[in-house]
Amino acid sequence: MRRIPVVTIAALCCRIAIGADWLTDGGDVKRDAWARDEKIFSTSNAKDIKLLWKLHLDNEPRQMHNLFPPLVIDRLETKNGIRQVAIETGVSDNIYAIDVEKGEVIWKKHFQSTWTPPANGGRGGGILCPGGITATPVVAPAGTPGKYTIYAASWDGMLHQLDASNGEDVKPPAKFMPPNGKPYALNLFKDVIYTHTAQGCGGNPNMVYSYDLATNKVGTWGPAGGGMWGRTGPAISSSGVMYTGTGDGRWDPANGTYGDGIIGVQQNPTTKSLDLVDYYGPSNAEWLVKRDLDMQVTPVIFDYKGKELMVDAGKECRLYLMDTESIGGDDHRTPLYRSPLLCNEDVNFASAGIWGSLASWVDAKGTRWVLTPIWGKPHSQFHAPIEHGEVINGAIVAFKVEESGGKYTLEPAWMSRDMNRAEPPIIANGVIFAYGNGEDTDQAYPDVGLDDVAERRIPGSTHAVLYALDAQTGKELWNSGDQIKSWNHWSGISLANGRVYIGTFDGNLYCFGIKK
Repeated sequence: MRRIPVVTIAALCCRIAIGADWLTDGGDVKRDAWARDEKIFSTSNAKDIKLLWKLHLDNEPRQMHNLFPPLVIDRLETKNGIRQVAIETGVSDNIYAIDVEKGEVIWKKHFQSTWTPPANGGRGGGILCPGGITATPVVAPAGTPGKYTIYAASWDGMLHQLDASNGEDVKPPAKFMPPNGKPYALNLFKDVIYTHTAQGCGGNPNMVYSYDLATNKVGTWGPAGGGMWGRTGPAISSSGVMYTGTGDGRWDPANGTYGDGIIGVQQNPTTKSLDLVDYYGPSNAEWLVKRDLDMQVTPVIFDYKGKELMVDAGKECRLYLMDTESIGGDDHRTPLYRSPLLCNEDVNFASAGIWGSLASWVDAKGTRWVLTPIWGKPHSQFHAPIEHGEVINGAIVAFKVEESGGKYTLEPAWMSRDMNRAEPPIIANGVIFAYGNGEDTDQAYPDVGLDDVAERRIPGSTHAVLYALDAQTGKELWNSGDQIKSWNHWSGISLANGRVYIGTFDGNLYCFGIKK
């Protein structure tokens, strides 16, 4: 098979993933969650969205995890011809290929682990360390039209390269990271796979990992502080810098610790190692670590007026707007703009704040928008020009990026209706898709204190509701009502070609769309 150049692979992955295909979590390497080429969904037909199919998969849940956001290949060459296929990942080391026209499984791959967990689970048990595959894979064209390769990291830390048409190995599995390290969604940039880990699972340090596909070399770097648990994995700038927020830990760069901040790491072109190239620490970093307000959100990167900008957030519930040329300025503490608190007035570490990832898009007038989910009530001092009723459990909040005299701001535009733990949105042809996950997110209780266990939270969870909103105003256009029977934890939605997908804890994958 002819090998296409490295740069071409990366360019194709980035371009196709935000169009007819959805090849990486968050849509593209910058994690903007914008389906630029979507033409089927619209504000006029969103009211006609129907459940097209529901498919039960035999993946066994682990703790509160089950299915991850599917990836979608528009035109995959299979033994039965060209098919549009969703690549679905289950936490118990399973990968499924699904014909999205029929809602049927084409093939299933189960990774046989090369590692045996210790009898006591080590730092591998409990709700934070479920075990299994925890990173959404990434898909890339394989050099011939209709051919694609799936890159997936299994529980034992091996990197697998699979033929998307049949699930067979393209190359033998290779060592990527220690077993049970809890990596997050993979990203692919210029023939290099990136991810990061959190929670010290398996007793492993929290690290950034890279795998160079051309040389098979692994690069690592660690913040020596909190874990990196942005749900959609790292975002990567046009210059190849991988950005992510960090969790609980001291902010002390002089001594090599970077907890509760944002770090930028880049591969050394010669050695293939990873080097820290930029970092930002909030001015109140000490307060954040004391109150368990991690900077645990996947950032979004985008172009604006000749600059490449980035927005990130955390559980404190404020947004940070940064220039990727220097995300914290000369002192590493000064972003372009720091928003007021949007929510979390009560400083809740578990059921309020901003969680997951962000999104961004540009409308027909050239206005740059940024979207964030929030959990819990809005802050009493925060208001948007357009609001859609009282928000108790969460919402989507939209901002416009504005610049005047070299000063940058994020101006509130609208706040959606109430959603039960609003999750990261996707933008498609003037329609915002988002959902309330229905999860019981409490971790501390008056009778027992901190008791973050699945056995307590699963019975308290209800069901997810998917929403379609007008992207200009936040007005509700449609919702799924009670059609989704279960909830999900630490997952997301995907969208391509007039279909939007959501998986739930009970092992069902739902596909909603416009009936033809």
